Amino acid sequence: MSERPFRVGLQLRASDPAEAAEEAQRAEELGFDIVLVADHVGSDHSPLLMLAAAAHATQRVRLGTYVLNCCLHHPVMLARDVVTLDHLSGGRVELGLGAGHTPAEFAATGVPMQPARQRKERLAEFVEIMRTLLDGGTVDHNSDRFDLAVAANVTRSRQERLPILVGGSGEALLSHAGSHADIVGFTGLGTTLADGHHHSVRMSDDVMDAEVAVVRKATRSDSVEAELNVLVQVVDVTDDRASAAKALAGEIEGLTEVDALTTPFLALGTHDEIAGQLRVARERWGINYFVVRDAEGFAPVIELLRSL
Repeated sequence: MSERPFRVGLQLRASDPAEAAEEAQRAEELGFDIVLVADHVGSDHSPLLMLAAAAHATQRVRLGTYVLNCCLHHPVMLARDVVTLDHLSGGRVELGLGAGHTPAEFAATGVPMQPARQRKERLAEFVEIMRTLLDGGTVDHNSDRFDLAVAANVTRSRQERLPILVGGSGEALLSHAGSHADIVGFTGLGTTLADGHHHSVRMSDDVMDAEVAVVRKATRSDSVEAELNVLVQVVDVTDDRASAAKALAGEIEGLTEVDALTTPFLALGTHDEIAGQLRVARERWGINYFVVRDAEGFAPVIELLRSL
């Protein structure tokens, strides 16, 4: 399979819709391909309304959720809003979905937080229902999680196929994503720690090899392989890459200096070195879609990636 072109996304840090519009506009000027918003009840504004503000302020850049907690949304109501946003934006929306992991958000909404396996099973059903609704189909679906009869949108998405990204970890989740999602987002994170927000890390090359293999094995022979995505947790532009790796290994439990220099979840070094690191990640794992949180610091890397 030929290599996909690099795509670079910016996860917005805006605290309100006006800031989201300004930040998205700047991201478009800097050459980012997509801007994305998170879904954290109690600490963020509505993700889709933030993206609507960004859509109004931009012309080209795509708009994504990264990611919506499917346990706190209803697929029919969400599909209606996503299709509406896709029409509003001229067909620029990408829908990112996940299983949720923060206990406080479940408590705040009064939704019982089930074990990870059940949340991931709900995510799998959610993705299949959303695919049909976004494509203009009708859903009759009866299970322990959803009871839907003749569910449909008023219209389909503006795009021929609105991309669905599934983010998460674990063999069952990645296998289902490999066969049903357009984009698979790897997290580099492991078990949720006691505070309910932070995680252990899983950033070794061996883990990345295994997770990509699960996704690729799940791809149906008649299907296009899913695009592969990672959130770059740290961008550190420095002339001393080795020292940066050593410092992070000292701060992050479970991270080695070797892993820090090769993992696609960290971007360390000069702009040229970072571009080279991401090129290697594309060659080894097929990862072409990287999301960062530092617009100005990472912008010079975008041009370098496009010149490769």
